[in-house]
Amino acid sequence: MIRLTGDNAANWLADRLRGSAGRVFVTGGAAEPTLFARAFAQAPETAAGLTFLGAWIPGANRTDWAALGAGAEGTFVSADWRQSFEAGRFLFRPITWSQTRTWLATTPMDAGLFQVSPPDADGMCSLGISVDFQTSALPRAILKVAHINPAMPAPCNGIKVPLDAFDAVVEAEMPLPSYDAGSLDPAFEAIKGHITTLTPDRAHLQFGLGKAGVAALAGMRGRRGLNIHSGMVSDPLIHLLDEDTVDAVTCGMALGSAELHAKAAADRRVTFVDAARTHDIRALAQVPRLIAVNSALEVDLFGQANAERLDGRQISGIGGLTDFLKGARLSEGGVPIVALNATAKGGTLSRIVPQLTSGTVSVSRHDIGVVVTEHGIADLRDLPLDARAQALIAVAAPQHRDALANEWDAMRRRM
Repeated sequence: MIRLTGDNAANWLADRLRGSAGRVFVTGGAAEPTLFARAFAQAPETAAGLTFLGAWIPGANRTDWAALGAGAEGTFVSADWRQSFEAGRFLFRPITWSQTRTWLATTPMDAGLFQVSPPDADGMCSLGISVDFQTSALPRAILKVAHINPAMPAPCNGIKVPLDAFDAVVEAEMPLPSYDAGSLDPAFEAIKGHITTLTPDRAHLQFGLGKAGVAALAGMRGRRGLNIHSGMVSDPLIHLLDEDTVDAVTCGMALGSAELHAKAAADRRVTFVDAARTHDIRALAQVPRLIAVNSALEVDLFGQANAERLDGRQISGIGGLTDFLKGARLSEGGVPIVALNATAKGGTLSRIVPQLTSGTVSVSRHDIGVVVTEHGIADLRDLPLDARAQALIAVAAPQHRDALANEWDAMRRRM
């Protein structure tokens, strides 16, 4: 194992990848090694032939890795790498989080960039508070370089690897990526109440990015005996841990403030596991009372949801959306929830639509379960065609219901 400085890490890696395809895995979430991005930016010639691979998260991972080298491949699109996507330098893969694990375990790969905690007395480094896909890349016969960051917490219950698993390391302290979904607006305050009514005692709660996740967690304050089984946890978890609302947390990453990162790592109720444990549908089906709360951009009267495209533009990805909706549907007592504001653009645009405007179906009508807006709960499970449409119209904004009903009548006559 070689010890490098941040300044020469890019040159060292470029020298060893010369003659290879130059495909480099980069961890995401709170473990994104931005130290290496800075090194490549300072010496652009070192990344000239490299293609970066990862599952970077919009709103948290702000680096456009495609702009640093020959290109990048990932499973989300974000405003931060929008320009590279439009230029064809960023290759978007529309796959789920569980499928991402398989992709990263099998796609051609020459090197991996990781971020870990300092080694303990036994020479073991923790993968820290973001462990989704490192276990897909670490067993592979690739060049492995680690940023040892004293700011990366070593969770009580996490994944550790020996320091000598890495070919080279750079030790430097840097702040971790953070994430803030913001406060709840009045619509999501109402949605929070609906989610709470759908969550029984001793439930296992999952939530995704955005305000739907904040609402799901915020609505659980004061409850007891809950468990969390989620790809990620965010800042509202802090209060639930302080108030003993949750008995156990199983997650792939903690993504939020420094306070959340420290608390999640120190609390023995929190266990960090990889995507094989958090997102595999077969494992999720065995989790009792799994309440999966995720969001979408629009839902149509057939019960299909679009969570990725807005005004014809790809702005996000699938992530764990369908993994958890399918898993919750199979879970005994589970509830698959899609939560969204009923309107956008000041109430002038309905997000319950006759047919998806984007042409992209993120969630098929047979995978949808319960749709929640500020106006109520539409349980679509096992409903026939017309009843599904009527249930969705009932949770649309009142000013749009007549138009939706008329559109449905017209579509129904053409079927």
